[in-house]
Amino acid sequence: MKITDISVEVTSEPKAHAVRDAIQLLDRNGHTRVQIDTDEGVSGVSTTYFGRVESSPAVLAHLITDQLAPAIIGEDPALIRGIRQRLQTLTDYQGTAGLSSYGISAIDLALWDLLGKSLDVPVWKLLGAQRTAIPTYAMVGWLELDVAGLESVSAKAMEQGFRGVKMKVGGGPLTEDVQRIKAVRNIIGPDAPLMVDANQAFGYSEALRRGRVYEELDCRWFEEPLPAADTDAHVRLAEKLDIPIATGENRYGQAAFRDLIARGGVGVVQPDLRRAGGLTDCLEIGLMAAGFGVPYASHGGGAHIHVLAALPNTIYVESGLLPEDGRVELVDGCYPLPPGPGLSSWNG
Repeated sequence: MKITDISVEVTSEPKAHAVRDAIQLLDRNGHTRVQIDTDEGVSGVSTTYFGRVESSPAVLAHLITDQLAPAIIGEDPALIRGIRQRLQTLTDYQGTAGLSSYGISAIDLALWDLLGKSLDVPVWKLLGAQRTAIPTYAMVGWLELDVAGLESVSAKAMEQGFRGVKMKVGGGPLTEDVQRIKAVRNIIGPDAPLMVDANQAFGYSEALRRGRVYEELDCRWFEEPLPAADTDAHVRLAEKLDIPIATGENRYGQAAFRDLIARGGVGVVQPDLRRAGGLTDCLEIGLMAAGFGVPYASHGGGAHIHVLAALPNTIYVESGLLPEDGRVELVDGCYPLPPGPGLSSWNG
């Protein structure tokens, strides 16, 4: 089987309901859809989401169409790691992080989808899954919501069967965070996990100050307290706090995780399929983390569920609220693995 064509489609439109975290307003639904076709009639597809920058889907499409795709036409699509290496070498001069990593990730995911479809099996079977369902929580606590809105969406999440919820912090003074956290805790109960996410809003001193308070409020983890690239600050913060530091969504490729994990700067590793290098790199990052005893929780859901099924250190798949159409229900707070071939998923 050989790759014969790679096509790219772009969409971008305003969100019906914009959401806000501590550093940005996410007000668009932008997607770059990649399809890889073969001489045997089997195709693989991936879709990359952008929530903010209107031009990003088109820029990514240009990169894939003009630079990445021509380099792999005629290749065997099953040689996924070989293709990854070729594309990393191709983009080394311009930098393999940023949009280069988005492009490599998009192709990697489409190749895994293609491989699963060619064998008529879900990708989690190709990876050797060790579980049949993945525990999940709902990311519902965006900063544009007032306290009443937070209480409402948190109650909805628990009614739908999620094990816990995550909420944004850092959009205002610490007293405001405390009020909002206490309101959500009152809704979900004392035993449900409650995670907080600062989206890189703080420097070291403020992250330490707030982290100590989040500990006292029994938050399960403190996500992205610091600028993602500052490994030294993460190590210092982790040494001072008992609450686990969760991070990884804004790191690109395995090398960006190696020192962070080995030096103890992360308590929950959270790669993003779009940025980290696709399914291949996320799987390898997860196994690296497992070697150091660090648990793995995805940033986002969707196709990430296939990686989570295979890793020994999986703790959660991230999710929004369940769709109203009833096409999926949680079982004991878990997503069952999707049965369809390729990278089928329930929640993204």
